[in-house]
Formats: sequence, structure tokens, C-alpha cells
Amino acid sequence: MLVNGQEYGALMSGALLAKGQVPIVGDWVAVRQVEPEWVLIEDVEPRRSSITRRAPGREGTEQVLAANVDLALIVCGLDGDFNVRRIERYLAMAHDGNVEPVVILNKADSCDAVEEALREAGTVARTTRVLAVSARTGFGFESLEALLPAGVTVVLLGSSGAGKSTLVNRLFGEERQRTGAVHESDSRGRHTTTNRQLIVLPNGAAIIDSPGIRELQLLVSQDALNLVFDEIVKLALTCRFGDCTHSIEPGCAVRGAVPVERLESFGKLAREIAAPTEQAGKHRRGSAHKAGKRFNKKSAPR
Repeated sequence: MLVNGQEYGALMSGALLAKGQVPIVGDWVAVRQVEPEWVLIEDVEPRRSSITRRAPGREGTEQVLAANVDLALIVCGLDGDFNVRRIERYLAMAHDGNVEPVVILNKADSCDAVEEALREAGTVARTTRVLAVSARTGFGFESLEALLPAGVTVVLLGSSGAGKSTLVNRLFGEERQRTGAVHESDSRGRHTTTNRQLIVLPNGAAIIDSPGIRELQLLVSQDALNLVFDEIVKLALTCRFGDCTHSIEPGCAVRGAVPVERLESFGKLAREIAAPTEQAGKHRRGSAHKAGKRFNKKSAPR
């Protein structure tokens, strides 16, 4: 870990472990030096922002990917990796964690329709900035570097093969992160980055590089989702019925005004983020029902 610009090995105190306060990359922590090259982590400071998702395989459990982040660079390769539906998910994740998102369309040098991709990404990014760059050639990096002044902490989000580690190497000016080829069939990478780590750039900005996210299950608020789909939310205010589902109701202001794919995506994500609460409710109702049956059985006259 970094302490006043110097690298140290770190151990967690027993008291911190007992409280279950495990620090993650980006956390500010209180430490005490115990050896010339080792420190003991004694406390974790409250987080002002975070990037989280629903932990794979554990229903409703939160997994924090990065903390105290100012900017989330949502990296998409302009090849088989480009997917506006996935961009919507990352935007919701950033908004929910109080992190400003920026969409980075990488590999512009390998795409013949960059302007078209910018327009398509812009339809879902809305007011979020969208930049086209090439980590291989340096195209567009002046605009990207302008977003990374000293003191800013940035997290890179995106699939394996999107070119996140190559972006870091270009920004750093040397090969700091291992990179690899992508599969020709789907442009997916092979997880050359295997853990999240914070890298300080020569100008003082900090970048958190992370492994590609294959399973992006959202654990966000409806407010965060509304920010991503703000045009749907505004149009819905003028629907004839207050509980309009934007499917078959007469007088719907949304249906026909918003692309079908966009509206379907909004509905799908809304159902997804509501699912853990509904399932928890079902579990509680089921438990109460079973408890009631046990009580009735015990209290029944013999």
C-alpha cells in the first residue's frame, strides 16, 4: 500500500478483522508502522464514493470494487466488445456510487465507423461525455489526459479485451500492465489483469485498473437508474395514467417516443434491481407461513 508516496506491505489488525472492515482498493486507512517495510491497518475511513455490484453467485450481496473514486472511465472496444446495453449498466453503477462517468470508446484505429459509434453511444450516455481514443496509437489522448489532473482518482471499468491495461500503459508512458490478445470470434480478452490495483501516474493522478467484468449484475437504486434513463422518466410524467407501464395503455407518452430497445432495457434493469427485495420478501413470507403451520400444529387439540 502507499503511505506518503512510499510502498509498504500491510497487515490488518485483529480488531479491524473482528469488525469485518476489510479495506478495498481506493480506501483511506489509518495505519501504524510496525516494521521498516510493514504497516498495521487499524481503521478504514468512511467512503465518499464507491463502485459496487451484486456479488456473483450470492443473491443480494454487495461487492465493492473500488472506493473514493472521482471518475469512472467506462471502456468499450470499438470491435465486438461495443455494446450500448452494457454501457447503460456501467452508467447506473457509477451514478449509484456518486461517481462521475465518462464513456471511452477505445480501439478507434481499428474501426471504420467511429462517428457512428460516438452517436450510438451518445444516445444512451445522454449528458455523459463520450470520447473515442486509441490506446495503441495515442489518438484522442489529449482529451483523455485533460480529465486526469493531479489528485484525481479514476477507476477503469469494462470487459476483458476492451484495452484498459493498454490505456494505463499509454498514460504512464511505459509497460506497467500486462496486456494480451483478444479472441477473434467475440473480441473478448483473457483476463490479463487479475486483481484491482491503484497506480499513480507521473502527474499525480491515480488510476485503479481492474479485471474485466464478465458478470455485471446491478445492485443500484431506482434513482440511479432514473438518471441513466432520464428521458423516459420525464416523458412518463405526461402519460395519461400515473401507473402506466408503457406497454398497452392508451395515452402513453413514452411508447413510440423512445426506441423500443431502450424502453425494453429500462424495464429489464428496473426488474433486475427490484428482484432481490422481492425475493427477500418472498423468503420472509414463506418463513412466516411455515412458522404459522408449526404453531397451528402444536396448538391443535389432541
